[in-house]
Amino acid sequence: MKLRTLCSWLLCLAPLLPLAAHAAAPVTAALAAPGIPALTVHNAGGGQTYTLTIQLLALMTAITLLPAALLMMTAFTRIVIVLAIVRQAIGAGQAPPNQVIVGLALFLTLFVMSPVIDRIRTDAVNPYMAGSIDATVALERGVEPLKTFMLEQTRENDIATFVRISGGKGYDSPKDVPLMVLAPAFMTSELKTAFQIGFLLFIPFVIIDLVVASVLMSMGMMMLSPVLISLPFKIMLFVLVDGWALLMGSLAASFYR
Repeated sequence: MKLRTLCSWLLCLAPLLPLAAHAAAPVTAALAAPGIPALTVHNAGGGQTYTLTIQLLALMTAITLLPAALLMMTAFTRIVIVLAIVRQAIGAGQAPPNQVIVGLALFLTLFVMSPVIDRIRTDAVNPYMAGSIDATVALERGVEPLKTFMLEQTRENDIATFVRISGGKGYDSPKDVPLMVLAPAFMTSELKTAFQIGFLLFIPFVIIDLVVASVLMSMGMMMLSPVLISLPFKIMLFVLVDGWALLMGSLAASFYR
């Protein structure tokens, strides 16, 4: 099951793979051109120098940055920040650890993005693999569902801010906003939304801390740490209300309200 889920996640990368293949054509043609000396092999008969072309270097760099870019253009940013804030609000230190937080965020992102992944596979990947469309059309069709998802989660004032920064004069419709403007606006909106959700989740735990601190002060226990006493109560409250299930369900529902 995990392998199937991971394969679905990799399908999200598929729309950008045609771009890599399309870009690899001029790279292959330029392999014979002079490039950057990368490796020199010496033997008894002399030496052989292997070079690395600028095009190939740029392609390798783009592929390296591709996963990070896609994570920032999906639901992952909001989910991982909210989970980290909840852990901080509970005050349980590194429980759950960072690996668990990132794993939860990644698989919940797969769940949230599954409709987008299905559209990418249906509209772009399958026709491209069948040979009915070329790489350019596949890339355009593959980016479109992801762009639609980002537009639904991005505030108009954030888009207007980055349009103004880029020196643009506006667009006729939201679909005309280029990805280079939409991506930072989407990340800004996701950060704001994540901190708003985190603030609301933080309040109940702060109230418990205040109540415990007030009780301890009224009892004259000035040297006893309120955090030490309130931690079991916060964990008990979170478990009794089935906090993890509520949190995961609310996070997933926040993207399709």
